[in-house]
Amino acid sequence: MGAIRTHCVRWRAAPTAAVGATAALVLSAVAPAQVRKGTVAEGLEAGFRREVLPVVQQACLGCHSGSRPAGGVALGGFKTAASAIKARPVWEKVAENVRSGHMPPAGAPPLSAARRERLVAWIESALSQADCDLRDPGRVTMRRLNRAEYNNTIRDLFGMDLRPADSFPNDDVGYGFDNIGDVLSISPLLLEKYVDAAERISRAVIAAPETSPRAARWEAEALSTTPDASFATSTHRIVARNGEVWVDHAVPVEGDYTLRVFGYGRQSGNEPVKMELRVDGKPLETFLVRVGSHLPKAFEAKVRLVPGSHRFAAAFLNEHAEDADMSRRQVYNRNLVLDWMEVEYPAKAGLPLPPFHLRVLATPPAPGERETAARRILSSLAPRAWRRPVTPAEVDRLLRVARLAERQGESFERGLQLAIQAVLVSPHFLFRSEPDPPAGKAERLLNGYELASRLSYFLWSSMPDAQLTRLAASGALKDPKVLAAQARRMLKDPRAAALAENFAGQWLTLRNLETVSPDPRLFPGFTPAIRDAMRRETELFFTAVVREDRSVLDFLNGRFTYVNEELARHYGIPGVRGGEFRKVALQGDQRAGILTHGSILTLTSNPTRTSPVKRGKWILEQILGTPPPPPPPNTGDLEDEKRALTGTFRQKLEQHRQNPSCASCHNRMDPIGFAFENYDPVGAWRTREGDAPVDASGTLPDGRSFHTPAEFRAILLDRKAQFVRCLSEKLLTYALGRGVEARDRCHVEEIARRASKSGWRFSALVEAVVQSDPFRKKRLEGRKG
Repeated sequence: MGAIRTHCVRWRAAPTAAVGATAALVLSAVAPAQVRKGTVAEGLEAGFRREVLPVVQQACLGCHSGSRPAGGVALGGFKTAASAIKARPVWEKVAENVRSGHMPPAGAPPLSAARRERLVAWIESALSQADCDLRDPGRVTMRRLNRAEYNNTIRDLFGMDLRPADSFPNDDVGYGFDNIGDVLSISPLLLEKYVDAAERISRAVIAAPETSPRAARWEAEALSTTPDASFATSTHRIVARNGEVWVDHAVPVEGDYTLRVFGYGRQSGNEPVKMELRVDGKPLETFLVRVGSHLPKAFEAKVRLVPGSHRFAAAFLNEHAEDADMSRRQVYNRNLVLDWMEVEYPAKAGLPLPPFHLRVLATPPAPGERETAARRILSSLAPRAWRRPVTPAEVDRLLRVARLAERQGESFERGLQLAIQAVLVSPHFLFRSEPDPPAGKAERLLNGYELASRLSYFLWSSMPDAQLTRLAASGALKDPKVLAAQARRMLKDPRAAALAENFAGQWLTLRNLETVSPDPRLFPGFTPAIRDAMRRETELFFTAVVREDRSVLDFLNGRFTYVNEELARHYGIPGVRGGEFRKVALQGDQRAGILTHGSILTLTSNPTRTSPVKRGKWILEQILGTPPPPPPPNTGDLEDEKRALTGTFRQKLEQHRQNPSCASCHNRMDPIGFAFENYDPVGAWRTREGDAPVDASGTLPDGRSFHTPAEFRAILLDRKAQFVRCLSEKLLTYALGRGVEARDRCHVEEIARRASKSGWRFSALVEAVVQSDPFRKKRLEGRKG
């Protein structure tokens, strides 16, 4: 397994438009040598002698030569273009530092802007040429469905939103995403969860006399909770603050139901734990939970309900803390501890059949017709579940499972349940496999079914629909134009909301917002409702860019957003009433694009203050694709040095940067972060910090300066090509389920180039991704071209 990365690779720090233009000049200058000498290599050598060697000798060798070169980068040994191309990491680092203005350092002989651009252009052109010559589509590790994909696939397979994967262990993350084949391992616990989920799903979709549910039960980890009120262990949900744990569940018929919870209390203070059972927010009964962990018990209340969805909840009413340090996991506090929650149905409910059961078994088959009915059902289900055609032998194996149950005296429906379980625990369902043929060339075009799966899990995080499957069967999906047309269709489907939840949620690190806790004494207005509204704003903004096929540059400078009354009040936007989100046009220069969303500003802050370092680092990684290197070992942070530093926070950071080992990173991050100082730690606009006016000015390493957030946004828009390249790579990484490597350089550049021709529309990025060689092809293991 390769190293796990969570950011764009270094070469992604793409040139500005000016540098890109210079690259074209460099290539055109190389062309005559190619024509004259007949080889690209000779042209590159001429460019190396003309554009690179003089700069290295003039500006670099003073520091980057000898036995102990600065930064461990020695440039004295490179005399030819071929030697430079072989040392890719060294010259990628050179290009990045020269482009950013970080090199040559202050005090060294400066480079003119034209010389700087030609040097960077030659490096990028040479490395790009070497990569493009490889023409390697890469190889994706066979990978399992992650939690979101498992839930969505079950939903679309059976037409029921069961969400069984909510109880699975969290998926590992690589390259910034949780759908990367190299890190999606399977633990013994996950295997057990797969077996348990298959059993629960089969019973939910097929009703058998011996397994028809009399009650629905949810274990502790599956219970929803008021934010910050509780946490889950492997067996319990511990409620430490006043709030609810609940489930939303649809009951089938009118009747008397019983809500039951099982747990105990941890006592503290002068009264026992108080718990209230509720349905749809209305109290049913209040209990004093006097028992301890040695003797948990069930608490229940009855309620008459009509058919439909209801919220069943247990509320903790009297929090008490002897130890105010909540980081100690409430060891000394009063807690309500729950093991599970259950809703028991009426004794003679005459429960209706599940929707899937009604579709496949509207009329129960006669005894002599059962095997024919089972074969029909499984021959239809297995290809959809396994996302490919199945053989008669595979169907026969599933039928043997069903027959075995009937031979042991169980019902036909019970046998069908067991066969469905076999479908769901099969590797053909759990994994997305693209097997190599026994013989062939170094690469192959994916077949229609493999392309259908890649496309559907990219855009929907779910299985292919009927239209994709038909095109896969006919072979039409191998046509890049058909593939692009399907991508456009799928982006308009409601299931494309998965892009906002799963792609944007990880690209923009929105999932981390749940773990951020601004100091409630300093920011009492940061409520759970505001936290949810902030995330919802960013998801709706992303969805609008996708649904309306807007320019991806709106992510940087979109002059609209989505707010409800509470979030609008937090932002100071007038005229918004009610809890519903609505689109609003932004006035003035205070806000534009996602970088001024409360979600991004809050998750890049500290609990008590803003963090220019975090905000700058986030933009370098997620927006520009130029992540700073890890800090040198044994380098102290600002907190370690705070006693020795004086003045305002900005002045302390400036003193911190006087340390040469700190300056290399902070000179890149800090100015960017200071551009957002007008936004407090929870994203509200401010003009003063304490008694001093806010200073949102900064100077970037390349010499460009700004004084307001709007001026910094203008600089970002000047670097739009760099942003689009990074976004292109993020999309390609997510679409493939593997990290993007240096050999993918040409493909990422082509994706970004095609988007520029369409006005940077989001659909153009997606179309270019799905038509690229890495998406449509794969390298075969151990093969050579």
